[in-house]
Amino acid sequence: MQFVTAGHTLTEIVETLVVGAGPAGLTAGYTLAKAGRSVAILEADATYVGGISRTASYKGFLFDIGGHRFFSKSREIVELWDEILPRDFIERPRLSRIYYGGKFYSYPLKAFEALRNLGLLQSAACVASFAFAKLFPVRSPKTFHQWVRNHFGERLFQIFFKTYTEKVWGMGCDDISADWAAQRIKGLDLWGAIIDGMRRSLGWRRAGGSARSLIESFRYPRRGPGMMWEAAAQKIRSFGGAIEMDRSVCALHFDADESLWHVSARDAAGATHHYLARHIISSAPLRDLMRAITPAPLTALHAGELKYRDFLTVVLIGRTQAEVPDNWIYIHDPAVKVGRVQNFRSWSPDMIPDEVSTCLGLEYFCFEGDGLWTSSDADLIGLAKAEIARIGLMRAEDVVDATIVRQPKAYPVYDETYAAHVATIRQEIATRYPGLHLVGRNGMHKYNNQDHAMMTGLLTAMNIIAGETLYDVWQVNEDAEYGEQGASGSQQALASVRLVPRRAA
Repeated sequence: MQFVTAGHTLTEIVETLVVGAGPAGLTAGYTLAKAGRSVAILEADATYVGGISRTASYKGFLFDIGGHRFFSKSREIVELWDEILPRDFIERPRLSRIYYGGKFYSYPLKAFEALRNLGLLQSAACVASFAFAKLFPVRSPKTFHQWVRNHFGERLFQIFFKTYTEKVWGMGCDDISADWAAQRIKGLDLWGAIIDGMRRSLGWRRAGGSARSLIESFRYPRRGPGMMWEAAAQKIRSFGGAIEMDRSVCALHFDADESLWHVSARDAAGATHHYLARHIISSAPLRDLMRAITPAPLTALHAGELKYRDFLTVVLIGRTQAEVPDNWIYIHDPAVKVGRVQNFRSWSPDMIPDEVSTCLGLEYFCFEGDGLWTSSDADLIGLAKAEIARIGLMRAEDVVDATIVRQPKAYPVYDETYAAHVATIRQEIATRYPGLHLVGRNGMHKYNNQDHAMMTGLLTAMNIIAGETLYDVWQVNEDAEYGEQGASGSQQALASVRLVPRRAA
């Protein structure tokens, strides 16, 4: 091994120490280990690799933490998935709906269904609101509200964006940066989809083909995304890399004279373990990373201002008479607290141990330490049973078992100040901490999809192997169109190209 624990003699230095065994960290570790480079990965969880992309289990039932479709426009990422997990992907139909005002809406919207559910007057108001927004847009939109209002009109914002977004983030849409909308829903043409659906319903053909909409299918490991990351961990070890579980990094110090990082990590028993490394690749929350560096960085106060949103999943197991074909359902209705409902059988039948049970995951967005987060399991299960019955997906009496998974720091918050804080931190890292590389969603405080997180890990590893910065990792997913647009989830991706170009000399 190329790292040592406290009390042992130091004999070797690991070239790269990776903090966090999520998609970004494992992709970086896999790329380095496969190339024969010295690498060790520290993971705080004692059991699971994969981070938020892990697969949890309960009495034979498997469930995803948040839902992870395996779709990418990057050919390199698709090929990497196939290389790591060559025989366990299945193709799944994509189906999502929106629940609002006691009714279900297809997502993307279908014209006549939306017209029927909303009613003629509300639909006309949506069209008028859209026209008004196009005639009188908000100049240089700064907030999520302004951005969405410009693109879809105030009425559609109120119906299909406001409530769900505020559930996710726990703050008003006027306090959320427009960056969030620009990154996550840029290029998603709801009006185009509605018009195209109307044309097809009437039997009209559209010149040049259909309007672009969300993918119709996606790939998925048959027993959940954890299969991918367990396989990646196994391959890393087979290449000579090390993965240490139950290791929470608590201190980092850079020795400028020797160009070495001194890293300390604690396990659950309280023991401290020490490591030396030339490079650090961190997918840990940026706020926590900067707080752990000693002496305190100049930007410690900026890091302290970064915020995160947490969530918990109440998993309900039982049998239901209602047909639930969806992968997930977005709950836009303010009458319930739940934000999204996952149907794990629709992700993969192999997630369910029998042929008759229904397993639903109700996701509640919260802040660690608030009322929802600290509620007892019994209270949370009672709330979930009452709300799933109100939505109409399962009767409370049909629930025979339940469990809860809490996920801290699931989403980096895009408030009005985050971008300036991250830019300041990046500048200090570039000038004072050579060999420190940020990757992944929380590591970069950037809400990337799984494939984008993997790309940051892949390109960072390639930079280390090359001994120079060939790729700008911060350009991953910049100005990208909506990540799941295209006719077919896996086949469309195979014709794509790299998301990040080689940096000009």
